[in-house]
Amino acid sequence: MKYKITIVALNFYPEDTAIGLYTTQLAEYLNENNFEVQVITGFPYYPQWKTKEEYRNKPKRFIENHQGIKIIRYKQYVPQHPTFFKRILHLLDFTLGTWLNASKIKESDLVFTVVPFTTSILVGNKIARKTKSKHWVHIQDFEFDAAAETNLIGHKKFIFQILFWIERKLLLKPHALSTISRAMLQKLKQKTQNKKPAFLLPNWVDIHFINPQKAKPHPYLQSGKFKILYAGNIGEKQDWNLFLEVARNINDPEIEFIIVGSGAKKHWLKNQIRNMPHVKLHAPVPYQELPDLLCSADLHILFQKNNVIDTVMPSKILGMMASGKPSLITGNPKSEVAAVFKESQAGIYLNAPTYKQVIHAIRQIKQQPSIYGSTARHYVAEHFSAEKILRKFKHHFERLLKKPT
Repeated sequence: MKYKITIVALNFYPEDTAIGLYTTQLAEYLNENNFEVQVITGFPYYPQWKTKEEYRNKPKRFIENHQGIKIIRYKQYVPQHPTFFKRILHLLDFTLGTWLNASKIKESDLVFTVVPFTTSILVGNKIARKTKSKHWVHIQDFEFDAAAETNLIGHKKFIFQILFWIERKLLLKPHALSTISRAMLQKLKQKTQNKKPAFLLPNWVDIHFINPQKAKPHPYLQSGKFKILYAGNIGEKQDWNLFLEVARNINDPEIEFIIVGSGAKKHWLKNQIRNMPHVKLHAPVPYQELPDLLCSADLHILFQKNNVIDTVMPSKILGMMASGKPSLITGNPKSEVAAVFKESQAGIYLNAPTYKQVIHAIRQIKQQPSIYGSTARHYVAEHFSAEKILRKFKHHFERLLKKPT
């Protein structure tokens, strides 16, 4: 029997980073393995926060096909400089637009809603009621927690009280829930008071795709220097002030920093590094170039703000580890990333370090770079391989669909 699944997700093909990449790969896998897939989504815009060129002249609502997957799109508002309140408009416009697009779904056995946005659950609920189907919600990010922890709207606690109340009500509606890290799973169970089945279904990495044995030197990283790479979103969750302190004080002509990405703080960062010739900033690379980029680095870095705990397990870490190169990460010691690094011995993890401590760690890894990389790759192969995780998704979906209503 072939099941029909409807995926509700803001980010989807042709976005090839972060949540958009994972949702697309899951849809493609299901479409090849006994599911008929249809997707309700927005226009691609991430991580540049700008609608992709090839979609700008498309009608506000249109339907396209990707590898046999039916995609129903709505052209949502995209702020070029996303503040908290502009993000709210972004969220509301997508939710309202996809609410109307939901009427185009006539049949479905399972609705799979990807959060963020939490309000997308409303759209998933509507389709599930209309088609009498099961509803599954997958949490990629607790965006209300992230907003609170990064202090995006100051200390207006009453706003968050309302948001968390809405979130709790919505999370109690679906038949099942899942999320991407152990600590996020515990948070999810607390939010729902264990009233709904909840599963750990982490993000994954294709270790056959990111393979240091097959990778070629990437044009961005061909110098003879010790190359320190950050590849990912340039946003509020990263501790860019710490990065700038490190970059200003490293004083080693054999070291260079390469930042590859885009995001809300890109222009600010570009201005900050304008007098730092040893720091290079590049636009995101096409997905097919990612293995070469990651495997060409000598050291990966990710500086996280210390007050952000487990609102998200950064997916970029899996690619960093699969590259077989060491990583240096800063953040809260209670975070999921800290636990993974303790288990995997994939590099050095520092809690609220000074720039001097970070520089010391960089020099330590530079002297003995081979200590960490191979153990990191082995760990993700065991725990986060695409084949294993995608098979788990399919297994859980089929079990839910076979249960009597």
